[in-house]
Amino acid sequence: MKNPILSCTLLAALTLGTASAVTPVTAPSWTNAGLSSATYVILEPRVEGNINLVGADQRKSILEAMKRDSAGAITRRYPTAKIVTDAATPGAILVTPTFIAPRSLVPWAKLGGRLDFELPGGQKMSAREDFGISILLQKRSEFVNYMYDTVAKKLP
Repeated sequence: MKNPILSCTLLAALTLGTASAVTPVTAPSWTNAGLSSATYVILEPRVEGNINLVGADQRKSILEAMKRDSAGAITRRYPTAKIVTDAATPGAILVTPTFIAPRSLVPWAKLGGRLDFELPGGQKMSAREDFGISILLQKRSEFVNYMYDTVAKKLP
């Protein structure tokens, strides 16, 4: 190195140019403002409890509805939020919709819906609501949509 000042200046310029080309992503916070402006990825839904209460075809349509309706509930709660499909999206909140099935379909049984959130910093939060079988019978095909709208109302 015959000219160390020139080398250091060139290195600094290259480093500065690289640093300014990368836009830092601010992790959303667990506040209304943070969640309103966040980007969400809806992961594959899960069913807990007695999954044998419905057949395979019904289960498939329920899982599809869980993914679609949980995303819809989040965007209705936070109209400026974005839903993306790539779990590697920088700064995105990962959401796992979960349906908690009862042990059996008796009038006093409870079933539930839960949204599990994993913030980019690793913080985990959940929102859950339980429902009676009568609500399921009343809402029928709109139950999953109703369930996640109700769960989303518990968010900040």
